[in-house]
Amino acid sequence: MKPLKSIRVIEMGTYITGPAAAMQLADLGADVIKVERPGEGDPFRAFKGGLYSPHFQTYNRNKRSIALDTRKPEDLGVFHELITSADVFIQNFRPGVAEKVGAGAADLHKLNPALVYCAISGFGTSGPARDRPTYDTVAQAASGFLRLLTPPERPRVIGPALADAVTGHYAATGILAALIERGQTGKGRRLDISMLEAMSHFNLDSFTHYYSVGEIMGPLSRPVVSQSYTFECADGKWIAFHLSSPPKFWEGLLEATGQQALASDPRFAERLERIDHQDELIDILTPVFKTATRDEWCARLEAGEVPYSPAYDSNEALEDPQAKHLHIAVTVPHLTMGEFTTVRAPYSFDGETELGLTPPPLLDQHGAEIRAELARRKAG
Repeated sequence: MKPLKSIRVIEMGTYITGPAAAMQLADLGADVIKVERPGEGDPFRAFKGGLYSPHFQTYNRNKRSIALDTRKPEDLGVFHELITSADVFIQNFRPGVAEKVGAGAADLHKLNPALVYCAISGFGTSGPARDRPTYDTVAQAASGFLRLLTPPERPRVIGPALADAVTGHYAATGILAALIERGQTGKGRRLDISMLEAMSHFNLDSFTHYYSVGEIMGPLSRPVVSQSYTFECADGKWIAFHLSSPPKFWEGLLEATGQQALASDPRFAERLERIDHQDELIDILTPVFKTATRDEWCARLEAGEVPYSPAYDSNEALEDPQAKHLHIAVTVPHLTMGEFTTVRAPYSFDGETELGLTPPPLLDQHGAEIRAELARRKAG
């Protein structure tokens, strides 16, 4: 169940992009060693006090931690030994910082020419914006994606750190491609990926609409065309459904809601008319959905074969029978917390799902263990 079990990754990442990329590989079985600063570690550890914040936990499971100050010759030597044993190195420093801490690509490739070196940046390694500090919101905005999420009323930034996580996913994909090539050539690569480039690619649909038909998409462009809806129910819970193109979904919705008269309303008789008059349809259906509980609406929509789901909060989603059947939430023992619960990786290989994982490491939790491994490697 661990297809990358023979791959060692050295991660010198902070916050999200680098750690997220490394976690993708760790979830697939790679031995990921996270190199952190002594005493403080990844800044995300202390994001809300302490050294084990939920922010840090999110992107650092299935890893081992060693604390090294590469400005000190002894620790730099340990770091170099790790590099000679590694297949992949990941860092997400601002351009030029890696070289200052002894982790530049040229130096590491001298130690290990077969190394796949991944450098993640905000705006790339060259150009007028190269040195601008970049965080999730900045990358979303620069790529044109933020405007697709900004509410029309009382505009504000909403949602999770999509740009950070998406960039980590793209980085992991690029690393896997480089590893496949290395298997054929024996040579490593330097992979550069910026948050701007990753989010621009992620925003491909918006750019295609612009370059193809001159349409500048907004936050409601896709939901209107796809006929996507979410409504509050009588019990204060929410439901969502997606009508898309097939007429049967519209017909099923009318049957479920008792609104069959809308079928002959010229504003809603055809899909294109429903797109043009979505706000009016929402006004009609909003009080309708407040007449029954979410469970009742789920049963009605399911009977009508309408694509639907309860619009869950995080405390509900993984208690859904299907989520429980798939064992999406997993709980494992933790050194200090007693238990650690998280969401497993989404892969199943040959019909088997990997349910085992290790909790995010404490700072330097595996330092002695890793040093002992390096000593055995040097001796043998």
